[in-house]
Amino acid sequence: MKFKDISGQIETALHLREMANNNRLGHALLFLSKEGTGALSLALAFSQYLVCEKRKSIFQPKNNALFGEEILDELTTGEFPDDSCGECPSCIRAQQFIHPDIHFSYPVIPKKSGVKPTSADFGSGWKEFLSATPYGNVFDWLQFIGAENQQGNITAEECMDIIRKLNLKSFENGLKILILWMPEYLKKEGNKLLKLIEEPPADTLFILVSESEDLILPTIVSRCQLIKIPAIETNALIETLIEKQQVSRETASQAAAIAAGNYREALQIIRETEEDWQTTLANWLNFSMKNMFTEQVKWIDEMSKLGREKQKQFLRYFLHLCEISIRLKVMNTEEITASQKEIDFAKRINKVASVNQLEAIAAELTHAIYFIERNANAKLLFHALTIKLHHIIQQKTLILTS
Repeated sequence: MKFKDISGQIETALHLREMANNNRLGHALLFLSKEGTGALSLALAFSQYLVCEKRKSIFQPKNNALFGEEILDELTTGEFPDDSCGECPSCIRAQQFIHPDIHFSYPVIPKKSGVKPTSADFGSGWKEFLSATPYGNVFDWLQFIGAENQQGNITAEECMDIIRKLNLKSFENGLKILILWMPEYLKKEGNKLLKLIEEPPADTLFILVSESEDLILPTIVSRCQLIKIPAIETNALIETLIEKQQVSRETASQAAAIAAGNYREALQIIRETEEDWQTTLANWLNFSMKNMFTEQVKWIDEMSKLGREKQKQFLRYFLHLCEISIRLKVMNTEEITASQKEIDFAKRINKVASVNQLEAIAAELTHAIYFIERNANAKLLFHALTIKLHHIIQQKTLILTS
């Protein structure tokens, strides 16, 4: 994978290249991001960049220094490339996920009862998963390998296998790389890796890719150089969806707005285009404003039957329209990135809600998304949210329960 294949992470890719080319890499990097931002893809592209033979031909220090050591016998024959060449043997092997000096570790499940699994047991499936779903999350991976209700784990046996592999001599490039995806799943077994991370063999690079720093062992975090991966900007996500998914700008704009920088979720939204969130929202607001209590209860029952992902999509869509409504009050229509259909609906919302009311609604929607992510009872949540919306819009009560 090359940097140019990754959506919306130009600045992060530039930062990584500068770190490598200016000898500022730590021995262990922690890529920290939210789901769907391309952190794993960046780790793959960065690894390929480091082993690219074209890049190595430009800069060949005697001791392969990448980690801040003194560089000896520097040989520079030109400018560093902006990306891996994608054509040399090392790049080709990296793109096929078979480079002998790029290792992977990730959560797995037992194949047989009583047998502790390692990543090597799922190597072929992992390559297929990366090829098909580079923006996938742990749930996608575990379903891909048939986990069903089983919990994934990075086992003590996997840690020992990592130690063994990284203590071997590199096969061809002088640099050994381990991409450890989702170190949150290490648990206490991760303590076996502390000494290796702190004092690794020469020319060894750890790249940990995580979605939650709080769930990683603090002793591991303290030994890593933190690289924060931002969410994909809305405009960049829109252009990527138009180019790669061949959808209309209106469809791409709506999906990007709801996904909030999450490419994986944007793809899901596009694949589930039968959902008409605007009609669903219009019904909800009408039932609330007209005190149609029977219809409210039916609406809440239907919404509570949807999965968590669709419930979040709906709430994010409403949040997106609130943001458009607020911008319409202070900006020209031409300056707003949204479809005409969304702008028209936002203008209708503005007829019944002030900026303060819209901000209060947005706050409640944000709280609701937070609780859905933590498995709140959907029926109770949407009942409470309906009552709050009624108070905010009809009674102009802006400060409710926190």
